[in-house]
Amino acid sequence: MTQRTANDQLKALIEESGLSYDGTARAVKAVALESGQRLGTNKSAVHHWTLGAVPDGQTPGYLAEALSRRLGRRITHEDLGLGSPVGGEDDSIGLTLDFDSIQTLTAIGSADVNRRRFLATSAYSMAAAVLPLEAVQEAAARTRTVSGGALAGHADVAAVRDMVRLFMDMDERHGGQHGRAAFVQYLITDVRDLCRARFGSEEARAEALSVASAAAHLCGWKAYDSGEQGLAQRYYMQSLGLARDSGIPGQDGFVMRTMSQQGMKLHRPEHCLALAETGWGRAKGRVDSQVEALFAVTHAHALAKAGQRQAAIGDVDRAHAALAAGADDEVPFWALVWGPPAATVYSRTAKVFETLGDRHNAARQYATAAASRPGTTYARIIALDLVAQAEQQAKQGGIEQACATWSRAIDTMAGVRSTRTLKAVRSLRGDLRPYRARGVRCAVELDERARVFLVHHR
Repeated sequence: MTQRTANDQLKALIEESGLSYDGTARAVKAVALESGQRLGTNKSAVHHWTLGAVPDGQTPGYLAEALSRRLGRRITHEDLGLGSPVGGEDDSIGLTLDFDSIQTLTAIGSADVNRRRFLATSAYSMAAAVLPLEAVQEAAARTRTVSGGALAGHADVAAVRDMVRLFMDMDERHGGQHGRAAFVQYLITDVRDLCRARFGSEEARAEALSVASAAAHLCGWKAYDSGEQGLAQRYYMQSLGLARDSGIPGQDGFVMRTMSQQGMKLHRPEHCLALAETGWGRAKGRVDSQVEALFAVTHAHALAKAGQRQAAIGDVDRAHAALAAGADDEVPFWALVWGPPAATVYSRTAKVFETLGDRHNAARQYATAAASRPGTTYARIIALDLVAQAEQQAKQGGIEQACATWSRAIDTMAGVRSTRTLKAVRSLRGDLRPYRARGVRCAVELDERARVFLVHHR
């Protein structure tokens, strides 16, 4: 029988972190849950790791991230005393802005389209979340264009932009899992080839990189909608690199805004306010009023998360004033990811009020957001806004009104393939449990409808 060698490196890191073995296990499970993985890790498992046992599957990556967050510096597999990732698969791929974004995107996309588990279940990295803030002053473009390729012009860029728009519309209508593999394949072939072409002008090159950034952003959004947070973050990082290299005013800030929102959704507030603030700073005075409204309302949400109530409400007012001032603006396509800016502002305003505990205004803004988007195009986000509205109504004691709103949400979800909508339906069943136990008729009927919906949409 082979005797294991104790892992003194891991034991030392855990001791430095101040976590008990039980606390370490809970931290690892929390990181894994962000990517939809439910682990059975316990203090006994952690103890065995310090004695030389090797964690299974993606657990080493989750352990590294958990200790990185606790210690405030990046911890690698090697730091843990676990050597390189099994099979040479690097789960840190895409977590820098130092390399050629197109080359990195191709590697990420290839792993994604082949559903390589090491990347799909990779952890959201707190260390990487700060990189956009550190790199914002860098002006040097790193994305290479390869001489000798096909000559590309505005018409070639327009063709790719039209395809990205088509998939953006499909994503909102049918959910992030619909057409995902097809679009990632398009990213690593047609979009890559466009960016590697020769361009007749710098303007055409900038447009091509901007479209590629939007495509990477959409891939990130599809991964996010599937609950794959680490993968989404990697796409967003490369989208940011391409947007920065394109020089298109405000687009790099828009990606930073998205990264701020992802952190808030995951309850990782460490850099969210700075990302929202820096992103807005990249766009101020360089974009039209409607787009600036999107930055203002995200900054308001980050302020609310930080407990800065009055400042948050002030930015909500600025966002709504910008909307009114820019009613006739032509919004760039990369800023239309979630539909008309007005609807996005209303939805994010609702989240501000929800964070501040103002349930009445939160419900009202969610209702306005849902009514502000074309139902045939934005089915998923309308459904999620309605679910959020119903939650606020239920918390105010209006269970019958909430059940009616939840029912509308389920109607809207028909044909949508989204992990988030399924999670929302599971959540509403939990919210209904106390009312169902009391025999409230609308709750009993809605719970049965939700149960059947989940059976049919596994």
